[in-house]
Amino acid sequence: MTDRTAPVTDPAPVRPRPQDGGRAPWLLAVLAAQLRRAPLTLALLAALWVVGAATGSLGTGPSPALLPNVGVGIPSLAAGHWWTPVSSLFWCSGIGSYVVTGLLLAVFGPFAELRLGTAVTAAVLLGGQVAGTLLGTAAVRVGVAAGLGWTQEIQDQIAVGPTIGLFALGGVVSYRLTVLWRRRLRLVVVLVPLVLMLYVGHLQGVQRVAAALAGLAAGALMHRGRSRRPRRASHAETRVLVALTLAATAIGPLVASLYRDAIGPFNTFAGLYFSHVPSGAEVAAACRDSAQACARAHSTVRFLDSPGRLMAALVPVLLLVLAEGLRRGLRTAWWITVATELAWVGVLSWLLAINYDDVSQDGGTGYLFELVGEALLLPAAVLVLLVLTRRSFDQRLARTVQRWLVIVVGGALVLCCGAYIGVGLLVADQYEPDATAAALARGLPAELLPPAYDGLLPDRPIAAGGGAQALEIAAGTVFWAVTLVALLVAFRRPAVHVDAEDAVRARALLAAHGGSTLSFLSTWDGNHYWFDEAGTAAVPYRVIATVALTTGDPFGEPEARRHAVAGFARYCDGRGWTPCFYSVTEQAREDAEGLGWRSLQVAEDTVVALPDLAFTGKKWQDIRTSLNKAGKQGITAEWWTYREAPIGIRDQIRSISEEWVSDKGLPEMGFTLGGLAELDDPAVRMLVAVDADRTVHGLTSWMPVYGEGEPVGWTLDFMRRRAEGFRGVMEFLIASAALGFKEEGARFMSLSGAPLARSDRGGPPTALQRMLDWIGRVLEPVYGFRSLLAFKAKFQPEYRPLYMVYPDPAALPAITRAIGKAYLPHMTPGQGVRLMRRLSA
Repeated sequence: MTDRTAPVTDPAPVRPRPQDGGRAPWLLAVLAAQLRRAPLTLALLAALWVVGAATGSLGTGPSPALLPNVGVGIPSLAAGHWWTPVSSLFWCSGIGSYVVTGLLLAVFGPFAELRLGTAVTAAVLLGGQVAGTLLGTAAVRVGVAAGLGWTQEIQDQIAVGPTIGLFALGGVVSYRLTVLWRRRLRLVVVLVPLVLMLYVGHLQGVQRVAAALAGLAAGALMHRGRSRRPRRASHAETRVLVALTLAATAIGPLVASLYRDAIGPFNTFAGLYFSHVPSGAEVAAACRDSAQACARAHSTVRFLDSPGRLMAALVPVLLLVLAEGLRRGLRTAWWITVATELAWVGVLSWLLAINYDDVSQDGGTGYLFELVGEALLLPAAVLVLLVLTRRSFDQRLARTVQRWLVIVVGGALVLCCGAYIGVGLLVADQYEPDATAAALARGLPAELLPPAYDGLLPDRPIAAGGGAQALEIAAGTVFWAVTLVALLVAFRRPAVHVDAEDAVRARALLAAHGGSTLSFLSTWDGNHYWFDEAGTAAVPYRVIATVALTTGDPFGEPEARRHAVAGFARYCDGRGWTPCFYSVTEQAREDAEGLGWRSLQVAEDTVVALPDLAFTGKKWQDIRTSLNKAGKQGITAEWWTYREAPIGIRDQIRSISEEWVSDKGLPEMGFTLGGLAELDDPAVRMLVAVDADRTVHGLTSWMPVYGEGEPVGWTLDFMRRRAEGFRGVMEFLIASAALGFKEEGARFMSLSGAPLARSDRGGPPTALQRMLDWIGRVLEPVYGFRSLLAFKAKFQPEYRPLYMVYPDPAALPAITRAIGKAYLPHMTPGQGVRLMRRLSA
């Protein structure tokens, strides 16, 4: 219901995707069109492949004789090859690197040139390559001097490849994006090289991290004064960022497993993340140790050469599935992730404890502490991140989905464990030694954990025969396949209301009998529902402390609706709650005053009659001007629902909304003010202003007002506009919506209520009313409720007061706190301090 303005520069204009072709040809056509406008990218791609072919470097990189002369590292710089920070830009380390680097250049190069210009892009790419290689090499040299074991292993490496400069370029380009994509690109620019450095550990990884940091610093200097620092991400964006971070911790060990010589500091325990097939030397060493160890080693090799190899990547795959749940804000995913990280900390701590003497003797106490830091730093950091962002993960799974998940996972566990013991006893002679029920039970942990954990688990019979081997492979693999699929399916189910079944019932009652212009707000998440004994009237409410706070009028059958206030009051009295009806109409106010309750105006509804609406005459001049200017600038209004809108439009809407949250540094209000979550409702219509390039200039959303079983009017809720876009876009959108609703036969549209704002009706205000008026004036610079009411006056509405009714003046302090909590449920102490500063400025 408020206009939340945000300055935005989107990643790229979104053009319509053709409907008559396939996706792949369309993507190739877009990529080709972008490359034609990126001369630097084309030149660098050509130079990279031509130079590589001419020097025979495409297969395995520069030859040993050429590498010190074109690559950068401590040896080449020590030899006086000062040009290598620049020359390293034109070679890669092998065919795989050439392909990946070429794809990165083809995708990101045009993106950068479009935003920075060819000359600036070239300067940043070259400067980032030089700065990253020199700073990264210097960091390794410092590590060698400090005696860090890992850096001593890479001090002789020499690196080539333009990806170092690309990461610096990414840091600079991030300053030209919206807050939404700025955060995501920066996270990727920092996390990707950091993960590669920590797990793979090669010199180039250190240089990439240095380049990324240099690029971010350079971008801050280049855009100083033109880009305000974002203060806080929205809850939806926080979920995405945390999910990306968790995914990075899962993918790191997988990437490191592709390198035979990965030596990163975090790669010490990577085998527990991703199980490797024991080498011949490792098998031989196990056989020299004992017959039992030899049998285990051969069993692990056999297991990983079968379909059971899927168990090798169990931990990272589980983390990736949990990342999807975190992205959707699910509390269940948060708890499972916390439990997983705590379990990982426990395993590492136990492993270090049982090997304390050996580690201390081999490397001393200092090496032990270094090992502990490497092992526990990452899971501890993830746990801290999860705890700090826990409020963002408040979405619930439906009870039916929770029950289904427990039944499926629990059933799979019981069946697989029962089959392993039961069938194992039938083929007991196929184990070495022969299996017993107790011995098979001891082996269950080994069945449910990746092969890398075998050495940490109790001895168990080793499968020797075909039937026992098949059982060993199937038990754990089937359980985890079922579990991971079940988790993914459950996480992808939509989040539900606090009281989902009653919410469906209440919406059906509202659609059948109608309600006030704000009654649709009662279908939003966070509400419980009271129904009368006949089920013909309903009151939506939420309990905050001991206050039962409602949203809008009771709704249902007209006669039952009149008795709902008294019925709900009795319901609250039986539970020790104080009822408070908020933003209700004159009818509900009269019903409440008949019970001896007090009332107070808290907002002003603005209703526009549609049947005789015509934008003629002097009073409609501003509206006609907006409509005419939109036509001249090629801006059109398109109806969508959020779910059906093209992804380009949805992305721009998220960007505009995220920009507002970050720009304000204050929480987005809820309760009677909708956001993106409320926009994602198939009953809510969205009118979007787009230009010929498919750039979104603004949008409005409209909630249905039911009567006689169908919408008879529409209420404005969500409003966003692009500050750098078409001026007058809100007037254009609201006027276009009014004309569209009129053509459809709607009776009216409500521009909704402006909280803490009211028109002057001439009567003397009470002391409490004067206090609310003062609060409205104080909050005006921050949330602009009065300016919003003045803006709506352009549409010549009928003003209808909205009231708060309550039974006991003594409960007003508790009611005030409840309303504040309802509007700002996620306000942090820091945001509270900023709000106070803004209000006192």
